[in-house]
Amino acid sequence: MINRRMLLAGAGGVAALAFLDRPAFAAKLQAIGLQLYTIRDLFSKDPVKTLEQVAAIGYREVEYGGGGYEGMDHALLRKTMDRLGLRAPSVHIGYDALLGQFDKSVQMAKTLGADTVVLPYMTDPHRTEQGWEAALPNFNRFATDLKKAGLAFAYHNHDFEFTLKPGGVSLYERFLKVTDPALVKIELDLYWAERAGENVGALIDRLGSRLYAYHVKDMRADGSMAAVGAGKTDFAALFKLKGSAGVRHFYVENDQAPAPYLPDITTSFQTLRALKF
Repeated sequence: MINRRMLLAGAGGVAALAFLDRPAFAAKLQAIGLQLYTIRDLFSKDPVKTLEQVAAIGYREVEYGGGGYEGMDHALLRKTMDRLGLRAPSVHIGYDALLGQFDKSVQMAKTLGADTVVLPYMTDPHRTEQGWEAALPNFNRFATDLKKAGLAFAYHNHDFEFTLKPGGVSLYERFLKVTDPALVKIELDLYWAERAGENVGALIDRLGSRLYAYHVKDMRADGSMAAVGAGKTDFAALFKLKGSAGVRHFYVENDQAPAPYLPDITTSFQTLRALKF
């Protein structure tokens, strides 16, 4: 009996799998995105040229994060995206910036055309029980204030939220309990959840309506990151889950993409595009 894994193992596996899954993916993956942190070295040196290269591959969405984008000419970036047919539905903005430069952060997000601000990372001081519990009410406040400004809010995970369990309760469980599910949405990094030992499929179905976007990065057998299609993650199965139904954006990301970077993100794009057929 031929199963999904056997198809993936064959030379025509991706295409065959995509054919079987055509109805599900035709609607979901109309626009494939790229988290620009993946190519931060290129982007920091020449953002306009880099956006042109990203668009030439076929990406139609980008998510700003890393590469020093905060200090760039946001009007120029937006003009460049408009020219290239790119849009930036969301931007990553750090905790300290949201605390101390909220109005500036809102203006930056709006200039870039984003509708959602994503909190991407929490530093070590916030990863203790006391630090985490002190920060979580601010997540709700950020979301409330952003809504007033016409923007949505989401949180992006790494592995520590699942693996750190002060008092026997993980930071992620505390996050889910304390934050308002109607306001604080979730950008689920599929790699980091799997790396933390989570049953990612069960997690997706549990989170359900809170899911806003996925960070799509593959994992090799040794646990290292890989371009989508170069690892062992069964994205087709994850995307078909009931909990994935409301996911709006699929952002390719590879924190450890090898130079010269463009081949890596091209492989990821082509793999995801194949899932539509």
